[in-house]
Amino acid sequence: MGVYMTKLKMKKWLSGALVCLSGVSIAGLANAQSWPTKPIKLIVPYPPGGGTDVIARIVQEPLAKELGQQVIIDNRGGAGGSIGSALAAQSPSDGYTVLFTLSSHTINPAIYPKLPFDTEKDFSSVVTVASLPQILVANPNFPAKTVKEVIEMAKAKPGSISYASVGNGSPGHLAGAMMASDAGVDMTHIPYRGGGPAVTDVMAGQVPLLWVSIPAAAQFVKAGKLRALAVSTVKRSAVFPDVPTMVESGFKGFEVDSWYAMFVPAKTPQAIIDRINKAAVNVLAQPDVKEKLLGQGAEAVGDTPAQLSGVVKKEIAKWKQVVKSANIKVD
Repeated sequence: MGVYMTKLKMKKWLSGALVCLSGVSIAGLANAQSWPTKPIKLIVPYPPGGGTDVIARIVQEPLAKELGQQVIIDNRGGAGGSIGSALAAQSPSDGYTVLFTLSSHTINPAIYPKLPFDTEKDFSSVVTVASLPQILVANPNFPAKTVKEVIEMAKAKPGSISYASVGNGSPGHLAGAMMASDAGVDMTHIPYRGGGPAVTDVMAGQVPLLWVSIPAAAQFVKAGKLRALAVSTVKRSAVFPDVPTMVESGFKGFEVDSWYAMFVPAKTPQAIIDRINKAAVNVLAQPDVKEKLLGQGAEAVGDTPAQLSGVVKKEIAKWKQVVKSANIKVD
């Protein structure tokens, strides 16, 4: 009888526990279904006018319509995207703060030894929005008209040629450092606080060269205010089919493929992450959004949170090796 009563009590306890767990699950699902009930902040860790900002604003309004709430862009530039990313990491895990950043997110751990956040542990992946190459552009009055001529100038006068990027640890910084390392030349890196300021100074002749994402430079290249020399991907850009790749320019195996993606603070409920992902995927499937992205040289992606997490993990390891091999330093 005693054993029977013990089993009976255990059975009742388990039943009660399952009911409680079910209640939590149902409550979590209910919260996710009612989410969002207020505006969502989209932190862009770069200044207005840069490539990340341009791409974010293309999806801003369609995403707001999908979610049924206003999406507000908050530009927080500096430290290669680390300042805005740190702000996002420290925000409440309720889905109302979303980080919209680029692939420097996986480069920064190799560049900055003491980031105020852990790239993998402090963020949950949501969706990859778009993918595109970096582009090497020059002031129209700069003598070199090809990458080969740039290298020849750099070899003739070591340290005399400088290139700008959107900041330390950015894909452009890495592309420039790889170019100099592969060619065996000394070039000076000039970090900016975003694509907008960098483009402005290169057009003004303050810096001769710039590695930047295509969205930040496209309109100025088309207007003749910047000269395109090469793209960083293995395939040419659909926006600039006449611009050669770095591989075609004599740099075997050269590839820096940029991407833009959304992340939320760690511990954000999975149901909310899935809700944002579904909304973003729907937005990226819209023909007009695809067309606008392509107009900036970007290809819409729209993957799963798990796929983006895999990319983050793989690239963190890759860039640490590249930074070490190329002896890239924060300057």
